[in-house]
Amino acid sequence: MPDGRPHVVVHVATGLDATVRGFEVDLGDFYALAARFHEDVTLVGADTVLAQEESLASAAPGPGPNPAGPLLAVVDSRRRVSAWDALRDAGYWRDVRALRGQGQERVDLRAALAELAAEGAGVVRVDSGGGLVGALLRLGLVDEVSLVVHPSAGVGGPWTGGAQGLRFELLASEPRDRGLVWLRYAVVAGDPRP
Repeated sequence: MPDGRPHVVVHVATGLDATVRGFEVDLGDFYALAARFHEDVTLVGADTVLAQEESLASAAPGPGPNPAGPLLAVVDSRRRVSAWDALRDAGYWRDVRALRGQGQERVDLRAALAELAAEGAGVVRVDSGGGLVGALLRLGLVDEVSLVVHPSAGVGGPWTGGAQGLRFELLASEPRDRGLVWLRYAVVAGDPRP
């Protein structure tokens, strides 16, 4: 990249209502599509790791580092993550790294990406929530957004009026001019509440 940083891809699973929680993600498909990016680094926020830390700590020991896997870089400016060994041994990543600012400062994401590029990273895939994704977008550090749209509604996005548990069946998809895609879905199950 011209500014000395890797190509940054945000890869997100979303429901039709633009929520990212409250529905079952097809993890097999999500990560099969993620593998197509051939990332050198998987970038996550501390909150994403912390949401899984209890299950990591209670799980049987993993197979160990994956020499062919990407580096896992965790934005952990407040030093909250503690499951470093479990992450390293999970079998997905070749190694793990904490990205931290000086003292209590936030991580300088631009500098962190430049450092990763200097170490040979060409592609960074962001697998995180809205905090990190929003920060990267505001700083102009995202080159590509990949959305895996699931035929469901999560915890009730704005257009669903708070309805939860909705499921949909794809009727048709049609690419349109200017990068638009027209998606048509049938509602196959609804929220049982009135």
